[in-house]
Amino acid sequence: MSDVAAGRPPEHRVDRNDRMVILASSVGTVIEWYDFYLYGSLAAIITAQFFSGVNETTGFIFALMAFAAGFAVRPFGAIVFGRLGDLWGRKNTFLVTMVLMGVSTFVVGLLPPYAAIGVAAPIILVLMRLIQGLALGGEYGGAATYVAEHAPPGKRGFYTSFIQITATAGLMLSLVVILGVRLAVGEEAFADWGWRIPFLVSILLLGVSLWIRLKLSESPAFQRMKAEGKGSATPLKDSFGAWPNLKLVLIALLGLAAGQAVVWYTGQFYALFFLERVLKVDAALANTLVAIALLLATPFFVLFGWLSDKVGRKPIILLGCLLAAATYFPLFNGLTQAANPRLAAAVAAAPVSVVADPRDCSLQFDPIGRAVFDSSCDIAKSALARAGVTYDNVAAPAGTTARVLIGGQVVESFDGQSLPRDQFAAAKAEWDARLAVALTEAGYPAKADSAMVNRPLVVAILFVLVFYVTMVYGPIAAALVEMFPTRIRYTSMSLPYHIGNGWFGGFLPTTAFAIVAATGDVYAGLWYPIGIALLTVVVGVLFVREGKDADIHA
Repeated sequence: MSDVAAGRPPEHRVDRNDRMVILASSVGTVIEWYDFYLYGSLAAIITAQFFSGVNETTGFIFALMAFAAGFAVRPFGAIVFGRLGDLWGRKNTFLVTMVLMGVSTFVVGLLPPYAAIGVAAPIILVLMRLIQGLALGGEYGGAATYVAEHAPPGKRGFYTSFIQITATAGLMLSLVVILGVRLAVGEEAFADWGWRIPFLVSILLLGVSLWIRLKLSESPAFQRMKAEGKGSATPLKDSFGAWPNLKLVLIALLGLAAGQAVVWYTGQFYALFFLERVLKVDAALANTLVAIALLLATPFFVLFGWLSDKVGRKPIILLGCLLAAATYFPLFNGLTQAANPRLAAAVAAAPVSVVADPRDCSLQFDPIGRAVFDSSCDIAKSALARAGVTYDNVAAPAGTTARVLIGGQVVESFDGQSLPRDQFAAAKAEWDARLAVALTEAGYPAKADSAMVNRPLVVAILFVLVFYVTMVYGPIAAALVEMFPTRIRYTSMSLPYHIGNGWFGGFLPTTAFAIVAATGDVYAGLWYPIGIALLTVVVGVLFVREGKDADIHA
């Protein structure tokens, strides 16, 4: 009996609409990432506009909530919109997430500053930011599922790989628009009102994307499922309340998404953080070098998506994790030699030690940047970690005030725990200045000399780091889609992806800094992504099943 005679939608056939499916899904996802990245790119200006007038306690709460929107709430968006996607359909749900993202971004562009409406300004800003986080949590799963369910057999990896480019494209689009507006209106006007333009432009991008996406039909797999009455009435319960599927969710998280996330964040964000904050490379130069590496590596997202249709998703993703874990230490060491050779020479010629009472030293994990570390040990270690200086830890008797040994010099730290905040700030500034002088005299550069940066070598190293990203990220959408049945696919695949990227990946910079400050080794923070990547390799080898030939319409 034919599908039509049986009352089912006909089998999907590849036609010219497939290009529109990829284009519409990718354009919409690029715009959502563009909206999401604007906040981070303009954080300093937004803080001055909306947070400058609040008291310290209130500011801490707002900073925590803004951070939560960026990372912590994304899995909740995956749950909420994943459920709706399995009930309403993929197309309808990611239309909703796109509208929420676009409108909330547009509202930020119109929002009066704290000086005009008081505490209502940061409250509304944080609310819009939370909506953005929730919407982003729902967008990716919808777009990936929708494209995969349209893809013909043997091409799911290739089709969905275009979705994988969108995060990088959204970041670059936000930077280009911001740079264009800065150049057009000037720095003073940009800080005053011009920063609003990139937010307001999002409404035009939203309109174009909606116009394109409204032309699409629902995915054939979802249509067939509904026609056959096989949909889930309780996708959350079926996804996470039943052990067989919950086990698949955990395998997807630990055996694929967690490793993919830390490799992605290390290659694109931590590498930039390391160049700017640790190696003290000029920010404009660092961004340019990373952008070049991204542009060179971007075609490999599609290449590895295509290749995964031939050899499988699992071997490519796990090989990317394994290569990253095996080579991160030499690659980042090479980055130091190429980007700041004077720093590398100083580390060898004038080693640094921190002599302190171990009980005076805390784990400096500060995900929102609002904690104050004011013991003598923490003051010394945080300053050295931020300066990109490797140091040894030497235990001192209880009650000893920490001191820093730089070659033959001694820089005594101070205990700021009992000082009022203004006095602590003044003492800290004076101590930082003394430390900077001592480091300079020992040959440690205050910043990298741009003329000495080996640009081709830095780009080559960055390219390798991003190449690993393309290996793990290019096939991941297809791999996750193939793990779950149609009736709960949107819900089940969205959660491990966003826990992996929002939590395992999102906490990488702060976790790495805490490890660096604790150990004194500027490379020790790499143990976090290496450990997670190796965990993914082990879990993936043992428990992940290859799905490139799976029937996702079942």
